Amino acid sequence: MSESYEDGGAGGAESGRERARRARADVSRLPDELRALGRSLDRPGADGDESMVERVLEDILAMGVPPAPSGRREGIPLPPPGTPGPRERLRAVRRWTRARRRALTAGLCGVLAVLVLTPPVRAAVVDWFGFGGVEVRYDPSAVPSAGARVPGCPGPSLTLEQAGRRAGFEPLVPDALGAPDAITVTPEPGGRLLMSLCWREHGHTVRIDAYPARLDIGFTKTVREPPQWLRLDGDEEFGDPALWFPKPHLLSFWLVGADGGRFTRSERTAGPTLLWMHDGDVTLRLEGVASRTRALEIARSLK
Repeated sequence: MSESYEDGGAGGAESGRERARRARADVSRLPDELRALGRSLDRPGADGDESMVERVLEDILAMGVPPAPSGRREGIPLPPPGTPGPRERLRAVRRWTRARRRALTAGLCGVLAVLVLTPPVRAAVVDWFGFGGVEVRYDPSAVPSAGARVPGCPGPSLTLEQAGRRAGFEPLVPDALGAPDAITVTPEPGGRLLMSLCWREHGHTVRIDAYPARLDIGFTKTVREPPQWLRLDGDEEFGDPALWFPKPHLLSFWLVGADGGRFTRSERTAGPTLLWMHDGDVTLRLEGVASRTRALEIARSLK
């Protein structure tokens, strides 16, 4: 049994040397592969033969792996031939890693920073997110039409009591706006009901859409730049979050048919919008107020 174990160890050492040789070959190809990756990620039309990503990766590679006396970059040191293979190789790897831990950590952070800061990767990372049943999509190519107009509340107006009974939740009326001029409740897919409250202010419509904050998507906003994250109560760490969309953007929503049984997806250009949740239960969407200060004042007046 002892002899068999020694034979196996010799065979393992031989195999280990072969694996180490292949590993060194892989390491030697790594700079070229990273440069190729850099070329594919760099923005189109960059000046010069060497891209920004290539230059940063070159610095990372130079910092992370110092040159050997022979002029070649050194890899993981191998034990001399004839020494016990697996344990010595493991110790060598640990010594090499400890000696270069700081450089390796900095190199990895640099690679991640380059990838995240490169436009195609960054766009993929922050492509979309959800907020209280609203999907926010980032698309720099989206071009909303000019002259966004806030539509009025659809359908015949209801009283606050009627709207509450039909929607299944109490209408939320901000003190800063007073009693609404119109209030409607319309059905949406999945049994969700959308409550809309409208006011006429300075000759144009101010509208609040309210609906239960669920995971399924009711609205989709496609924006060319990320919205501003705000806190309604001024507490930057624990305050209730809100999203401010300062510029016109594409708004996709469900539109119910005349028979009340068919739903189609419609799209229009929405103007500046404030999005927030009330007590974590109801999502509210305020449109028709161009000033962020005024929009926050309205949201904060809701009790």
